[in-house]
Amino acid sequence: MVTHLSVALGIKAIEAGYGVYFVRAHELLEDLRRAQAEHRLDRRMRVYLAPKVLIIDEFGVWPYDRAAATALFALISARYERGSIILTSNKGFAEWGEVLGDSVIATAILDRLLHHSHVINIRGESYRLREKKRAGLFGGTPPRREVMPQDGSAE
Repeated sequence: MVTHLSVALGIKAIEAGYGVYFVRAHELLEDLRRAQAEHRLDRRMRVYLAPKVLIIDEFGVWPYDRAAATALFALISARYERGSIILTSNKGFAEWGEVLGDSVIATAILDRLLHHSHVINIRGESYRLREKKRAGLFGGTPPRREVMPQDGSAE
């Protein structure tokens, strides 16, 4: 649901004439890490700095190392008060230090992200899992299985 909401906001921004870029967090951080290793981080950052709205989806699904955390900090700092960021995550703010492997960098990123922000906290189970549970395919009581004795006779 959170990804759908971020995409809907992105579409509305496009309809209002703003540039929008959507990227999954893992892909973004891998791209920035690679650019940093190839000494072209400044040039690559322009891709993420150019649009008025940057949507970073699924932050926190994977843990990141210090290089990725530093690259994310550089991006967030460069966009700070210059462009909007929509960031989706299934992690609470208290968990960001663990996800990024550095609580100081996490605090610095959150300081910039949360200033002038609107936080939407959606609670509850995933609608995808909820549908599977209703269909009896996930969670709850396992389906009953009939067991036939090896001799072929019914019990």
